Amino acid sequence: MTEVNFERNKVVEKNLGLVHACANRFKGRGVEYDDLFQAGCVGLIKAANNFDESKGFSFSTYAVPVILGEIKRIFRDGGAVKIGRTLKEKSRTALAVREELAALMGREPTVNELAEKMKIDSTEAAMLLNVSMPVMSLTGVDESESQLDIPVDSPEKKISDSLALEQVLMSLEEKDRKMIELRYYSGMTQSKTALQLGMTQVQVSRREKAVLEIIRKKLTT
Repeated sequence: MTEVNFERNKVVEKNLGLVHACANRFKGRGVEYDDLFQAGCVGLIKAANNFDESKGFSFSTYAVPVILGEIKRIFRDGGAVKIGRTLKEKSRTALAVREELAALMGREPTVNELAEKMKIDSTEAAMLLNVSMPVMSLTGVDESESQLDIPVDSPEKKISDSLALEQVLMSLEEKDRKMIELRYYSGMTQSKTALQLGMTQVQVSRREKAVLEIIRKKLTT
């Protein structure tokens, strides 16, 4: 495995939590969670392949829109991720090899160890596991037992929303971004913001409304 591929695979494994965070935003919309997660993994891998740190973005800022784009594709295509027979067979083989390694090593093998055993790329090994991986319950309660669901926003949703907002802010023109930062992050009034930016209070008010509408549209499309 080349050094580039090794680093990319490390990025993918380290950021699987982003996929869970993004997939959770679409739960309850008629698509199985594992299909959402698989699509998100495709997006994460694309992001890892195309990320250019010289652009000045953090990886999470770049990756979230790509992950969300792949998940939204499911809904645009009108169905869940289609998994071919060959991929399913490879997935079953990967699970069997993982169990074999676990028995020999006395612990769960890493993705890299599984990939080395199967003589495949680590990214492919991760994808094969994800095809058949069941969704882990975070409640710790058996499905047959009753449980109380409290309607509160999950930490994952807050994380993904925050990352998506950060990406949108970075796409704004510098003056618009500065205005939003002064108004909503520094808590300045429109009058003080106007002084900072060399604008009038009326100009800030009008521009603020327009920029907030731009942000709203980018976050909901």
